[in-house]
Amino acid sequence: MRKDAEKYTKYKKCGATLSSPRMRCPNLGTSYGCDAKPKAGPKGGACYISCMPSTNASTPARRAIPPVPVLSLAAFAGARRAALPSLLDGADVRLVTSGRIAIGLALRALGVGAGDVVLVPAYHSPSMVPPAHWCGADVAFYRVRSDTAPDLADIEAHVAKGNVKAILATHFFGIPHDLAPLRALCDRHGIGLVEDCAHAFFGARDGVAVGSVGDYAIGSTMKFFPVYEGGCLVSRRHRLDVVLHGAGPGFEMKAALNALEAAFAYGRLPVLRMLLALPLRLKSALWHALKSRGTRAGGAGASAAPALAPSSSDSSFEFDARWADKRSSWLSRTVLRAVSPARIVARRRRNYLELQRALDGAPGCRPLFDSLPDGACPWMFPLLVDRPQDVSDALLRAGVPMTRFGATLWPGVDASVCANSADLGRRLIAFPCHQALDDAERAWLHAQARQALEACAAVPA
Repeated sequence: MRKDAEKYTKYKKCGATLSSPRMRCPNLGTSYGCDAKPKAGPKGGACYISCMPSTNASTPARRAIPPVPVLSLAAFAGARRAALPSLLDGADVRLVTSGRIAIGLALRALGVGAGDVVLVPAYHSPSMVPPAHWCGADVAFYRVRSDTAPDLADIEAHVAKGNVKAILATHFFGIPHDLAPLRALCDRHGIGLVEDCAHAFFGARDGVAVGSVGDYAIGSTMKFFPVYEGGCLVSRRHRLDVVLHGAGPGFEMKAALNALEAAFAYGRLPVLRMLLALPLRLKSALWHALKSRGTRAGGAGASAAPALAPSSSDSSFEFDARWADKRSSWLSRTVLRAVSPARIVARRRRNYLELQRALDGAPGCRPLFDSLPDGACPWMFPLLVDRPQDVSDALLRAGVPMTRFGATLWPGVDASVCANSADLGRRLIAFPCHQALDDAERAWLHAQARQALEACAAVPA
């Protein structure tokens, strides 16, 4: 790994005090997003700074259709029993505020600490790395194959170097991998396995349910359910010795209002929107008044007030240890119990296959996976694109929601570490296929995606 990247591979120990999580880091002299806080890992300790390129520097364009599931009355209709097993089935479960918090708790349960190494796929979200640093461990990145499956030979090579305490294995985009060979490798070497099911809340591979192979598994409920925040730590192999507490009325209110406002923004729950119109306007006015008063009273150097909700709900990469012992909100837990899992699985599979057919034969692209396995409940529809920047620019102009998963990798992870990860991060565009998309929204998405691909292919590169 390059020297100039090494300082970002672990929390940088320093004594800086920052008044803003987005100011220039005084120690490293960069414009990276910095989050200065006391390290709140199992052993406590000094002040650390996590530095990563900010992904929230600019406000994204308003999406024409919901990028994630939103609340509606239809979400509560349908059978409870899904065609595919759930991550929660038959497991000891703790509902937390995000998947990354669940990763940190899983690693802590495995006894990960200072001097240990956690192996993370080279194709990843940068949010997967800080939980290991929170435990005091170092992170190494193993190669993945072109279909995102783990490269067992490269994992063996890392294990041979010593100190590997845990391995994180991810079912990318909701397509379950066969983790039996990796499970056997971990058992031979006494290594803990964390099954990352953030993209795969439902599913099975060869009859083996997602989340059942790892010592612990984690999920991201807000990727599959119409909630503002949420994740889960589960285990079918160990009792969870994790005690969670409520995060307070401010968090509960924010989680509920944000979920409702997301639904209202896309035309769902119109009667409830009308009934709550005045209270929501008063809430907004009061919130702006309080923020203005705080700015005037505190001045530029005043420290920011503690966040009412984790930054993970707003797509940041940060790990805030203050949320490690907080349970998911009442509304999120209630929605998980009340909505129809069968509807989620059936509609996501249908929407994925419809989009695949709509883009069949479109120029300059191909699906990452040739087919949707019977045991998969997809998170999104991943497409490999020959001219990804041109196509993504066209999609953004049209207001099409999409995710370029892996486009930002942890500093120092590039083609020299894993050529497949670099290629996936550069070329892949993922489209929503969630259960909340109605007929008109899906038809619009199909037309806009195909139009962007055809328009870019018609212009010489």
